[in-house]
Amino acid sequence: MNGSPVFRASARHADLVGELLYDFNTEFDTQGPTAQAFAARFADLLVRDDVLVLVGGTEQDPTGFAFLTLRPSPYYDGPIAQLEELYVRPELRGRGIGTVLVATAIHTVRERGGGEIQINVDAVDVDARRFYERHGFSNIQTGADDQMLCYLQEL
Repeated sequence: MNGSPVFRASARHADLVGELLYDFNTEFDTQGPTAQAFAARFADLLVRDDVLVLVGGTEQDPTGFAFLTLRPSPYYDGPIAQLEELYVRPELRGRGIGTVLVATAIHTVRERGGGEIQINVDAVDVDARRFYERHGFSNIQTGADDQMLCYLQEL
């Protein structure tokens, strides 16, 4: 992919990714684990074939990350990907880093034979919705007029 460098995180990048996710949650006042707890969880996640974390920038100067999970589906020969998180450091937004991360994610999921990428976005997050729509995502299923909704139950 052209543009900002992007690399796939491995277990040795768990601290870096944990810190980025912690920064993301802190920026948006989202409750969650500490950066160290995230890092410990990423150490386990990043060895899995069904987890993909792409980091923008370099190991020494990360600019953001995309965290995807993959799951099987009877609707496609390959997996469905869920974009769990996409984050770009606030001072670097508007420079195309998110675009490169999303384009790399799409390219990587296609290479793995993926059939679809799903993203959950809060309805009030107009900027994120515009960003994803600008990159070809829709909250209306092909051939339908109704918006798709995501329902959650915390366990």
